[in-house]
Parts: sequence; structure tokens; C-alpha cells
Amino acid sequence: MITSLSNPTIKHIRKLRERKERQQSGLFFIEGLRIVGEAISSNWRIETLIYCPALLTSLFGMQIIEKFAEKGGKILPVSEEVFQSISSKDGPQGIAAVVYQQWLELENVVPKNDGEIWVALDSVADPGNLGTILRTNDAADIRGVILLDNCTDPYDPASLRASMGAVFNQVLVKTTFQQFAAWKKFHAIPVIGTSDKARTDYHFYRYPNRMVLMMGSERHGLQERHLAICDEIVAIPMRGVSDSLNLAVATALCVYEIFNQQRESRSRKETE
Repeated sequence: MITSLSNPTIKHIRKLRERKERQQSGLFFIEGLRIVGEAISSNWRIETLIYCPALLTSLFGMQIIEKFAEKGGKILPVSEEVFQSISSKDGPQGIAAVVYQQWLELENVVPKNDGEIWVALDSVADPGNLGTILRTNDAADIRGVILLDNCTDPYDPASLRASMGAVFNQVLVKTTFQQFAAWKKFHAIPVIGTSDKARTDYHFYRYPNRMVLMMGSERHGLQERHLAICDEIVAIPMRGVSDSLNLAVATALCVYEIFNQQRESRSRKETE
């Protein structure tokens, strides 16, 4: 059992709070029964499973440890003081993991013509917004997220908390806008953008069966170069004093409009 706060492995785990360390190592840190269980059930590659015997009282948690050990996984028992030093929770549950990141190259993404939808995000700055979008996407059966240019990190602790484990059920792609534009043209994939200046109401537009919904940054929205490659641009109507919506909320509205249209289409086909 590790009891020293200055243990090199523990120091490395603490450094995973920093984006630079996550980028260099290709790892990220999660903690809590639900999210650790979700990572394992989703077959993500776990580098190390960490637990504190003094804090872990859950039978489910102990079963996770036992099953992981039976498969030859690396288990790291630590003292309560050490676990508290790596935890960001007020009441830690005594279980955590260091997990390998998963990314898919854009060139390997070819949306199927069976209702497969992706969301592309440009320069999203708030990790909480990104995590919330991942959670909404998972609920609405969106395939994954394409992060354009300088987006925040989906493996940031704040993003992971907001995603509530949905990060393990979303395909993540990192690319530049130029590469995305070339990919869109090559595969002839419709891209639907959003803008408060658009004339088309997001609710009345009939979305393609396969497509990418592109959303802009919190501060600037989609820029002219983004809008130029869109097959259609839609707007969410606003009647109050506020002149903008939170990015995660706006994305959720559009995602669920697409989801409901696809659901209605499938229902009509089943009754024909």
C-alpha cells in the first residue's frame, strides 16, 4: 500500500489534472463508483485501478476491484491521506482509475447512411459545456464529436464530471477546420450550421438522414469560413431580452430536434 504523498506514481496521477500532462501521457484520471464502472463496462483500457480500503465500503466497488485483478489488471492500494490528495471530491468513494485516452482519426470516420449523426464543435472553451454536450449526445444517440481547432479537452476533470460517464460512449475526433472542410467535401456529408442571423427556423428544417451538426464557440459562434461550407444554416428563435443561449443548451435543442425527426420517420416507416 502506498502511504507517501511524494510517491512518484501518486505525483504523476496528481499531474494529470493538467492538460499538458494529459496530452503528453495520453492518460486521464477518473474517480467515483459510477464513472469507473462505466469505463470498465465500456471496455476502455485502464492503466491503473486505485482504491483506498479505508474509504471503499461499496460491495459494487469491491467487485470491480476483484474482477479487474482477476484479469491481471494493475491494482494500486493507497492510504486515506494519499487518496484524498488525488481526489477532487468532498466525500471520495475510495475508487479511481488512470485510463488511456481514445481518439479516432478524422480520415477513419465515414458516417453511414442510416441516421448516423455527428456534432462538430469549433473552439469550445468551457469544459463543462463540452461534457454536457457529450452527455446530451449520448442520450440522443449521436455517434460522436469532432473537435475543431482550439477546443477544450474532453478529458478535463470538469468535462468528465459534466459528461457523467457519457465520454465513454462517444467517439472523439480532433482535427483542424481545414481538414474537416476537405473531409466534408470528399465524403459529400451534409453539414448544418447554426447562426442567430439565419432565416431558417431550426424546428421547421428537415434534417438529412446522415449529417454533421456544427456549433460555434461560446463567444463568437460560427465564423464566416465555417458558415461558407454549410449546406444549411438554422436559427433558434428567441423572443425575450437575452440575445444568446448557452452553447450546451443550444446544442441540446438542435440535437433533440434531429432525434425527434428521425424517431418520427422511423415510426412512419414501421406503420406503412
